[in-house]
Amino acid sequence: MKFKLMLGAALALLATAAEAKEKAKPPVTKPMIERAVASPTAVISSMVSIPPGSRIIYLSGSTGSPLDPAKPEEVGDTRAQTLSILTKMKASLEAMGLGMGDIVKMNVFLVAPTPGGRMDSAAMNDVFKTFFGTADQPNRPARSTVQVAALGRPTTFVEIEAVVAKAP
Repeated sequence: MKFKLMLGAALALLATAAEAKEKAKPPVTKPMIERAVASPTAVISSMVSIPPGSRIIYLSGSTGSPLDPAKPEEVGDTRAQTLSILTKMKASLEAMGLGMGDIVKMNVFLVAPTPGGRMDSAAMNDVFKTFFGTADQPNRPARSTVQVAALGRPTTFVEIEAVVAKAP
């Protein structure tokens, strides 16, 4: 009887020790893409960290589609071209089971709408803010925006390329 009590106590102690050891293990967390935003009103992330093993996709530079297919040179202003490009990107990503929130880095190339003028980054940012940093899609990519002298067609003011990442 005494032996059975001692054996029971020993087994209970081992079970408690094993349970405590299991609880002491840190929980297994899924790797995440981390983003740092300098301020709540920032349009872009100041840093994005992609964990090892993530799926990486590069979206080639894209330009706006014609407003009317019968008039291929009429692609609109900076605002219209940005909307066209980001809408096409969104559709491409959704076809792959991804979304705009999976974009981690963008490069935006802008041409001044008037010769010798400045790029219309305000119009581009107005459209950009409808795709990123919203209540529905809070992620913001890191981004570079530069003014260039020209793009492929004389009426093209915007070209955007992106890097997309999906954590494992």
